[in-house]
Amino acid sequence: MSLVREKDGRRLHIKSKLMGESLVGKEFLDTIEQVPQEKLFPDINILKVGGQSICDRGAKALPQIIKEISANREKHKMLLTTGGGTRSRHIYTIGLELGMPTGVIAKFGSTISEQNALLVATLLGPWGGVQIEHGDLVKLPNYYSQGCIPVTHGMPPYDLFALPPARGHIPIHRTDVGTILLADLTGARTCIFIKDEKGLYTDDPKKNPKAEFIPEISARELMERDLEDVVIERPCLEIIQNSDVIEKVQIINGLEEGNITAALKGKQVGTIIYKG
Repeated sequence: MSLVREKDGRRLHIKSKLMGESLVGKEFLDTIEQVPQEKLFPDINILKVGGQSICDRGAKALPQIIKEISANREKHKMLLTTGGGTRSRHIYTIGLELGMPTGVIAKFGSTISEQNALLVATLLGPWGGVQIEHGDLVKLPNYYSQGCIPVTHGMPPYDLFALPPARGHIPIHRTDVGTILLADLTGARTCIFIKDEKGLYTDDPKKNPKAEFIPEISARELMERDLEDVVIERPCLEIIQNSDVIEKVQIINGLEEGNITAALKGKQVGTIIYKG
């Protein structure tokens, strides 16, 4: 490994393609050559168990979801994430009333999401459910070799370093974003959002009964349509567009028996948002 000193003699560099570059120049970023992103775990399926839509329903929803997930564990490797739900919204409200910055509010959300991860992992315990932290992702092959179903919280680890949004202080990178980032990181086979709605609609179907169902749409078109309400957090759409490994994500109604199994098999159920 050779060392190169700058012409002015001040700094010494390890010789590399990025030597002396600021990493922010537009022209430089356009010229750098990169190999295709490696799919670290292309055979796993990431499933997000919604917080408000599933976990908050308790016995009216979770046992059915747990039963169907456990029934698929021998055929499919699964990594589960969890949302925060109503309790996260409650702590967000308190934080906003007290003038807390976005980073603190994001940290609040992480703790609630972790509670739901513990809840889901405990219910899955008889079938190998185990709660893991984000730092344990490199151990996934070990968990799968033992027949485990790993469960982690969906909140991305920005926490105190969460980016301030353009309006207000509620973090825009929440558990949907964390799930999408996991799909990008792992190169997962599928990324499935388990909710209590059929999928994407032109408006919130709980508030607007005339809202139209959208079975399939590209992330780009969905961004351009700028709907009043979308089924996943808006930053997810940009991540899908920019990802080298995510081809699509799927939103399904987990309360309808068989939908999780069908989605794991690659069947068209719910809504598919694809890159393009």
